[in-house]
Amino acid sequence: MLRDEINTALKEALKAQDKCRVSTLRLINAAVKDRDIDARGLGKDPLSDDDLRALLAKMVKQREESAKIYEENGRPELAAQERDEIKVIQDFMPKQLSEDETRAAIAAVVAEIEAKGIKDMGRVMGVLKERHAGAIDFGKASAWVKDALTAA
Repeated sequence: MLRDEINTALKEALKAQDKCRVSTLRLINAAVKDRDIDARGLGKDPLSDDDLRALLAKMVKQREESAKIYEENGRPELAAQERDEIKVIQDFMPKQLSEDETRAAIAAVVAEIEAKGIKDMGRVMGVLKERHAGAIDFGKASAWVKDALTAA
């Protein structure tokens, strides 16, 4: 289970005295606990592994945006720190598909569900999210899905 992997990695990082990794893993655990508390308040179960991967993807995206802002404002040391955190978080995420692999997955789904046009975009995106959660950048993929559907 992903939670166990994160906690094991935290213990190992503590033993190795890897400060960056320890602080990042503690941030992950804090975010997970916050989400669990929110879910419990709504009468839901704790986060599943898929929910955790979505949370990790959101954390990566936040750090990418922060790093970009730091770079633009002449703070390369803070940008580097954000990128180090991204590397730690990505250790717990599935391997990201390349553009070619993503486009191939999109084409396969479009053919499989017999999507005919832009009106089927939601169905295509739903299937992609179900099969490739955390492995595809859906911000970029939505444009590629639109391209594939207009060509279909």
